[in-house]
Amino acid sequence: MKQLRQFLVDAIDLQAEFMVARMQNALPKLLNEAPRFQRANIQRQFDRVSSTIGGAYALIDYVNFKGEGVLSTERYNGQGWGLLQVLEGMSGSEKGVAVVEDFARSAASVLTRRVRNSPPARNEARWLPGWLNRIHTYSNA
Repeated sequence: MKQLRQFLVDAIDLQAEFMVARMQNALPKLLNEAPRFQRANIQRQFDRVSSTIGGAYALIDYVNFKGEGVLSTERYNGQGWGLLQVLEGMSGSEKGVAVVEDFARSAASVLTRRVRNSPPARNEARWLPGWLNRIHTYSNA
C-alpha cells in the first residue's frame, strides 16, 4: 500500500496531464455526437467555459468525474449526464464568473435529472448531495 501511495504521488504530473488531455480530446467527440443544429452552441459554450481559469477546472473535473456523455452507458431513459449534456443545457453569452456559474447550474440540473431517471433500485439519490457539493466547487474555484 505504501508503494502504491508513493507511485501515485510520484505520478501526479502525469495524472494531471492525462486529465487535461482527456478534456481537450472530449470536444471532437461531443461535436461528433451532437445533433448538427446544436454543434455551434456546444462549441461556443465549451470555448466560453474553457476561457476562464475556473472554467478550465470545471471542464477538466466534470469530464473526468462524469464522462463525455457520448456513450449509451452514460444514459438513463435516453438522457445523458456527461459533459455534452451540460454544455447543451447552457445558452448564455456573458463572460467571466457568470460563465462558470452557468456551467455549474447546468451540471446540477443534469445530475438531478440523472437521479430522477435512474432505476429506483440503484438509489442514486444518496449520491446527489455529494455530487452537488462537488459542482459547487466550480463557481468557488
